[in-house]
Amino acid sequence: MRALGRFAALLLLSFVALQLAFALRIAMMAVVDPQSTTFQRSEIRRLVAERGELLWSQNWRPYERIADTLKRAVIAAEDAEFAEHGGVDWEAIEKAWERNQRAEARAEKLREQILAQQKRAAAGRQAAAPKLPTPRIVGGSTITQQLAKNLFLSSERSLARKGQEFVLTLMIEALLDKPRILAIYLNNVEWGEGLFGAQAAARHYFRVDADRLAPMQAARLAVMLPAPKRFEKRPGSAYVAGRAATIVARMGDVDLP
Repeated sequence: MRALGRFAALLLLSFVALQLAFALRIAMMAVVDPQSTTFQRSEIRRLVAERGELLWSQNWRPYERIADTLKRAVIAAEDAEFAEHGGVDWEAIEKAWERNQRAEARAEKLREQILAQQKRAAAGRQAAAPKLPTPRIVGGSTITQQLAKNLFLSSERSLARKGQEFVLTLMIEALLDKPRILAIYLNNVEWGEGLFGAQAAARHYFRVDADRLAPMQAARLAVMLPAPKRFEKRPGSAYVAGRAATIVARMGDVDLP
């Protein structure tokens, strides 16, 4: 029991030390621009392994040199209550959970129907296994939660990783003000393969600097954020245009930090 107690105390001390290290790194970000994130480094390793070349486009811009249109568009699209919440939007999480439950129920019902049809069609002969639907999972993460994950964590899904994300989110909100949080997010978020940050995205897609983005251009970039690798293949698609128009209509109601 004594050895078990020492082991538990060692685990607790290690956990506290890790959190203190995270807190120190976050505190430094109040004055020092982070040069890369855990997500970016993992993407670079993947791209080098797959393509044999380093794909990286990023150019830091301070908060004042990022267009308000982009700030409003991203907040409208990703986290409407960004200026008000303390890092976690519990109402958004609850709504996302309810949507995911409904999606899972619909997918399960459709799976049962497909399997029943396959069984009838087989009629005693060998049949290829059907492709069963999977539900589309949506999240309720705030901009601060997304930043915490991208800065420090892996992409694995587990309760431990999610718990660490919540702790980091509260640290970021406590140690950095909202403009700084948004600046770090906009300078590091992915907008395509090896394409990170508002400046790189503005130059790549519209040949303008990040402080000169028009409302519709900013809205199109905001639309891409949930799935930049998919949308970069068709940035001018009808879906992107329609969704961007909706975001432009919402931008006037956004309060900037």
